Amino acid sequence: MDLTRLLCTLLLTACCCRHSAGVPDEAEPVREILEYKVGDNAHLNCDSSLPTDNLSHVDWFFKYKDQHIRIFQVTPKDERTFICQVKAPGTHAREKYTQLHIYKAPKEPTIQASASGISVISQVPQEVATCTGEDGFPIPRVTWYKNRKPLKEEKNRVIISELRTKESSGLYTVRSTLWAQLEKEDKEALFYCELSYRLPGGDHMKESQEINVTVYYPMEKVWLEVIPNRLLKEGDRVELRCLSDGNPQPHFTLRKQDPTSLSWLELENVSEGVLVLEQAQRHHSGLYECLGLDFETGVEATDQQQLLVNYVSNVQVQPKAPVKSEGSSLKLNCSAESSQPVVFHWKREKTEETLKNGSVLHLTNLTREAGGGYLCVASVPKVPGLKHTQLVNVTINGSPWVMAKEERIWVRENEEVNLTCEVSGQPRPTISWSVNGTVHEHDKDFQTVLSTLTVQVIPDLLEKGAVCQASNSLGSNKTTIFLELVNLTTLTIPTEDTSSSQSTTTSSPSAKGNSTSTGDPVKKGTKQESKGVVIVAVIVCILLLAVLGAVLYFLYKKGKMPCGRSGKQEITLPLARKNEIVVEVKSDKLPEEMGLLQGSNGDKRAPRDQGEKYIDLRN
Repeated sequence: MDLTRLLCTLLLTACCCRHSAGVPDEAEPVREILEYKVGDNAHLNCDSSLPTDNLSHVDWFFKYKDQHIRIFQVTPKDERTFICQVKAPGTHAREKYTQLHIYKAPKEPTIQASASGISVISQVPQEVATCTGEDGFPIPRVTWYKNRKPLKEEKNRVIISELRTKESSGLYTVRSTLWAQLEKEDKEALFYCELSYRLPGGDHMKESQEINVTVYYPMEKVWLEVIPNRLLKEGDRVELRCLSDGNPQPHFTLRKQDPTSLSWLELENVSEGVLVLEQAQRHHSGLYECLGLDFETGVEATDQQQLLVNYVSNVQVQPKAPVKSEGSSLKLNCSAESSQPVVFHWKREKTEETLKNGSVLHLTNLTREAGGGYLCVASVPKVPGLKHTQLVNVTINGSPWVMAKEERIWVRENEEVNLTCEVSGQPRPTISWSVNGTVHEHDKDFQTVLSTLTVQVIPDLLEKGAVCQASNSLGSNKTTIFLELVNLTTLTIPTEDTSSSQSTTTSSPSAKGNSTSTGDPVKKGTKQESKGVVIVAVIVCILLLAVLGAVLYFLYKKGKMPCGRSGKQEITLPLARKNEIVVEVKSDKLPEEMGLLQGSNGDKRAPRDQGEKYIDLRN
């Protein structure tokens, strides 16, 4: 074997070693230092500076307890000195020493704050936090920081203790605990720890997350806070909250001063110095005091706050219930009590329309339409949302006011229908109906009455209709509701619910007029007009049939019609005129109306003979 080719490069998979014994005294060994991370492949070379001529063999070994041990993977235990020994016959052995350094980065550091917190009145350092760095090699170094500045041990002020543990893997875990005396200003301080370690090629570091620790300190002052911090009004949700600059908060007592005796009354329903007024009222206004007592130090402090709940109340309108006649005038005055300057404006109740600003409303030349509700609105501009209203009803005296709704009411015979009559007027009108039935009344508003008549459809009702009569001390008025039968064979009347056993109609007053029924209402005229149209149509049909009968009779006399003869006879025309003249007589009248038509011999024609007739005139 050519030993000159053994200028050896020996690849040891993960080896570490300590230097072995047996180094010859005759030669000074060559020394080298190598650095690797745990898990790397370590390359150790037998340097060419060693003599290689006439080599008999080259050995790599390390000695451990008189045994040569071969290593396959780099672990922390492989931090040793490896020896390359070259021997030749008749010469002394030459050696190269390679020092192998092994490194392993620790895991990300973790930090845990003290669960009990730190009191600033303690005379000895207290545990602040613990930092842990696991699985590093060699042992990582821990540095503590407060607000990004490093902490150093200080007698009776800052102490740093450290616990190092060597795991079975040969790696190290370090736990460092910071002990310190803190001050009140440290309540916002941020602490963290740093792990410093080395890897091949340089130094490295890892930082933990920042934490804040609980710091306990005695109070120096208290204050009373009102939420929300704005002008308050009745109905607001209000909190009175006692606060202090101590931690933990002291024991609080919340009390209110009696405005008469000026003595202090301790309040109930106070939880941890907080009083909640879900619906603040004017009587909640007054002087409040918060008293704080620190049991640990015996320190006591107080603070006072004036609470004002703004209000608007006792809104009144004069006169309270005015009654006027048409054409007269009315003056309404509004007043109110308030904790702040108040402004007024007037609105119409049913339209919400603003009529006038100011506490006085003048109404002149009153009409029926002027009757109804008026609202006086009293509000405080400085306090948004603070307002109250007062309603006053203005009555305009007059005879009953009824407006018939001109429409045809379709019903079915023998069914029950609801007929409604709406009447307004003052004094309150009395309503009666011309037919018997069940009557229900209720007030729509203070001057309008709704009367509902439930009645069965009978021939007399169909003939005369139902009259709604309203009267009071100033006059009377009436309207008539007419009913028409639904004839399913002649027309279809849309209804809201064809399966209902009852129908409803309403006669209501118009917004700007009044109508007095006269016994010959428009609705009855409309009914008579529709009947007249039917009669005209019947007469036209009769005339058409008379003309047709005359033509047929003429043809018969001329012998052109085979009437009463056996066989068939064709009425012929010239070729150019055949099929040219076709007369169609088609009736769209009802069977009942068609029954009025007479035949040429004076007999009534059957309905089936009066639907459609086609006559072919060929001569």
